[in-house]
Amino acid sequence: METLLSFFAADFLGRPAGLWLAFMAIVVTLLALDLGVLHKGDREIGVRESLLLSGGYISVALLFGGWVWWSLGAQSGMEYLTGFMIEKSLSMDNVFVIALIFSFFAIPRQYQHRVLFWGILGVIVLRALLIGAGAALVTNFSWVLYFFGAFLVFTGVKMWRMADAEPDIANNPVLKFLRGRMRVTDGLRGNAFTVKEVDPKTGRVARFATPLLLALVLIEIVDLVFAVDSVPAIFAITTDPFIVYTSNIFAILGLRALYFALAAMIHRFHYLKYALALVLVFIGTKIFLVNFIGKFPPAISLAVTFGLIAGGVLYSLYRTRGDSPAGGESTKLEAQTSPR
Repeated sequence: METLLSFFAADFLGRPAGLWLAFMAIVVTLLALDLGVLHKGDREIGVRESLLLSGGYISVALLFGGWVWWSLGAQSGMEYLTGFMIEKSLSMDNVFVIALIFSFFAIPRQYQHRVLFWGILGVIVLRALLIGAGAALVTNFSWVLYFFGAFLVFTGVKMWRMADAEPDIANNPVLKFLRGRMRVTDGLRGNAFTVKEVDPKTGRVARFATPLLLALVLIEIVDLVFAVDSVPAIFAITTDPFIVYTSNIFAILGLRALYFALAAMIHRFHYLKYALALVLVFIGTKIFLVNFIGKFPPAISLAVTFGLIAGGVLYSLYRTRGDSPAGGESTKLEAQTSPR
């Protein structure tokens, strides 16, 4: 018993191992419930179910935040909530790109959850590697935070200037690389990521990738690109790896659940990109202001972040009132066109 207690109390990245194990147990339980109970078969997820599922994820995330507040203190709790909000908000831009990827490959809605679910497993690993590397850099080289700050300001300005630009999926270098080195089927094969078929070039049975696998790989790449923005943003709030990682993962879990509701109304949040750009500039700038006015209290960071995001959402809804939903066109494209 003493050995077990000492194991849970052992330090791991600045926090007791028991806290990390409790977090991972919650995540594994949520994923098992999602795939093993709620979505065992391939089916289309409606807006109502998407909202309910997302509400469940957000409730768990907030309860976990309350536990962090109670066990680690008010400052850690505030930092967790700020990190959660920043990651949740920045990831909304991710939804737009994911919707474009699904539309490009004409992935039916009943298979989209499968791609998003397996994609989250990659996210958990990739974020752990990025955050671990970031924590090591910040610990050994404190000046890295200033690099993060400058990068966030640059990214915010770039996001503001390119808010109206759309990614060119067809000319994506990763997609070209994959198609140049992999056998790819000319269409979907149910919910399979790979299949064995006769290669028309050789006449032999070979392993082929399906457009579903290509969509999964591109979504993972997109998340990695967005993580380059969001991870430094949260390190600007706190350098505690536990707070950074847990807030990241809970925000992404909830967003994947909310995808099916947001994808149908993403056109209503067009101006949110400008608010997110301001959030990045604010977070990056305050790193450089620490030497002049001291460290920003977590409550102020949370209030400013929430105010900018809320303003972006409200302004978007006001400017796009009466706009026709884009979801109808997207659904038609998914249903009627074949993968390119």
